[in-house]
Amino acid sequence: MKIKFLILTFFICFSGVLFSQEEEVQFEANASKKKLGVNERLRVEFSMNKDGDNFVPPSFEGFRVLMGPNQSVSHSWVNGKRSFSKSYSYVLTPLSKGNYTIQQAKVEIEGNTYKTTPIKIEVTEAVNDPNAPPSADDIADDNLHLVAEVSNGSPYLNEAVSVVYKLYVSPSINVSNFLPKANPTYNNFWSQDIKVTRFQVENGLYEGKQYRYVVLKRVVLYPQKTGSLEIEPLSLDVTVDVPTNRRDVFGGRLFTQTNKTVTAGQRIIKVKPLPEAGKPAGFTGAVGQFDFDVITSKSDLKANESLTAKIQVTGKGNLKLFNLPKLTLPSSLEVYEPEHEENVSTNLSGMSGKISDNYTIVPQFKGKYPIPGVAFSYFDPKEEKYKTVTSQQSLINVYEGPSSAAVANEATRDSDAINKQPIATLGDQFRFIKLDTNLYAKEASVFFGSILYYILLLVPLLLIPIAILIGKKRAAMAGDVVGNRVRKANKLAKKYLSEAKRNLGNKEAFYESLERALHNYLRAKLKLVTSEFSKEKISELLLSKNVEKQGVDNFIALLKSCELARYSPSTTAEMQSDYNKAAEVISLIDKQFKS
Repeated sequence: MKIKFLILTFFICFSGVLFSQEEEVQFEANASKKKLGVNERLRVEFSMNKDGDNFVPPSFEGFRVLMGPNQSVSHSWVNGKRSFSKSYSYVLTPLSKGNYTIQQAKVEIEGNTYKTTPIKIEVTEAVNDPNAPPSADDIADDNLHLVAEVSNGSPYLNEAVSVVYKLYVSPSINVSNFLPKANPTYNNFWSQDIKVTRFQVENGLYEGKQYRYVVLKRVVLYPQKTGSLEIEPLSLDVTVDVPTNRRDVFGGRLFTQTNKTVTAGQRIIKVKPLPEAGKPAGFTGAVGQFDFDVITSKSDLKANESLTAKIQVTGKGNLKLFNLPKLTLPSSLEVYEPEHEENVSTNLSGMSGKISDNYTIVPQFKGKYPIPGVAFSYFDPKEEKYKTVTSQQSLINVYEGPSSAAVANEATRDSDAINKQPIATLGDQFRFIKLDTNLYAKEASVFFGSILYYILLLVPLLLIPIAILIGKKRAAMAGDVVGNRVRKANKLAKKYLSEAKRNLGNKEAFYESLERALHNYLRAKLKLVTSEFSKEKISELLLSKNVEKQGVDNFIALLKSCELARYSPSTTAEMQSDYNKAAEVISLIDKQFKS
């Protein structure tokens, strides 16, 4: 019995060794948890018991890869048995709530392709773990805020509302970059962006705590519809540097980087309708605080001369969003279609400036023509009531021209009545055929001895000394090398200054021609050559010529502006301003310059 037991034990052990030598290939995927909160992390490991190549991970759809792949390999011998393990691990964070599937990973082992089994993951609401240290995302969430500040949440229809988008950043973190993901659309609003030229960091309070903030966007809105209007949120993808508890070899704090999407949040503006009580009949939608007037260019003129009547509104409000009242004039005056003009600027408080309609009026007959007062109505949102401004009546006096019987009763007749007017002859019209003659004898004129004869005889004699003087003057000018150079430089300066005016709107060409004009002007006034053009030399010479220091500083500043403007963006208004400054500086130096 003992011998049989020993033989059986031997065969069992031998078969176990053979089985271990033919171990099957295993390639598995394991997740640290199958259910986690949206603010938690997930560790996924792909392991194999034999060495493989060409490992292909899944796409991890619905997750962001924070770390990985981290590879580890281990070999071990236990009781004469060899074991091998190789793994690839990833640390993930979910992007949002929902049910997700980590798809199959692939690897090649001994010429065959193996795949893992998909893993289903459920992502729930954020969880609270008081024992877990806050992650970089948690720290960023608590210290990074995008806010949309609305000036008025309950405006009237067509009343200005400003929206300022600010990014608040706690002093404990840093922002290295941000990109807009979704810009808001302002449906049912008339909108005007106010350009932010550069991002300036300022200090302020957010929820009672000290923060740094940057103004990202400013916009002025005029609601065009009543009721609850929605302003879509602004979203940013922000790269945040979060400090860790680790330090470098010099003792400095080490930072870890994470990406966060911040949103300003949806804002609802409740727009109130304009009151119906007391609304004037001629109200056209003007909302704000305005002044109104009708201005005529002249009050006394002749027939067929023209004058201009300007209907003008100035103030602060929705200047571009309403129509001006019409000008009503007597039918004896010829009136052309008005020309509309706007000079309006927009800031955070809304539009301000003036708009006008310019009417060209041409009287045809002599007489006195009244221009009746014009009424303009608007709604003042501060006082919450309508106001009407009426212009004063004015009188046009046409003191010379043909008469018209209709002019006398123009003010009293009914507007629908038709008055016959007698035919009035003007200078260019046909006249009736004259029946009475006025004939006279035509005498033959004698040229010899006439006034024209003596004029033609004496004029050549008078021209001889004039020609001699002109010749001497031209010879003197030709010998004056310095004077010729001055005159030539003056002509060039005028040429280039006019060329700069023609190039308004073309930045490069404008500032090149403007700088050439300034240089030629200096050569003309200071008798300099190009090699002597240094700003210190120019300042010294101009001061020695009794030019005031303010004028010299303005000239040097203009030269610097021409040099810098080539490498920075410039608007047409800035170019026009530099052109005006150049003309003023040259005029000022000419008045003060003493040779």
